[in-house]
Amino acid sequence: MSITVNIFYSGVNGNAKKFAEEMVASGIVNDIRAEDGNIGYEYFFPMEDTETVLLIDSWKDQKSIDAHHASPMMKKIIELREKYDLHMKVERYVSDEADIPVTDKAFIKK
Repeated sequence: MSITVNIFYSGVNGNAKKFAEEMVASGIVNDIRAEDGNIGYEYFFPMEDTETVLLIDSWKDQKSIDAHHASPMMKKIIELREKYDLHMKVERYVSDEADIPVTDKAFIKK
């Protein structure tokens, strides 16, 4: 069972995008991707909201997330969030690991 967390970072004056750029440039993103249990860590920019950045963060299980939250890296992330005065909305999804239903497959182009 994998867990995906969508984090919407919002700020003003482009701060959410600056935060994401600094996360990448500083190497923190690569360090997170290298953590045991990380499946994916990607930033996206909503077309209609220039003051928000979406982080899609996927993990193997809750144990992996707990280890990430206990790591020294979290201190760096929190410091950057505070530096850019960001607010967060969080959504959490747990995979059911079931196959995609046949009725849905007709709508997916590969």
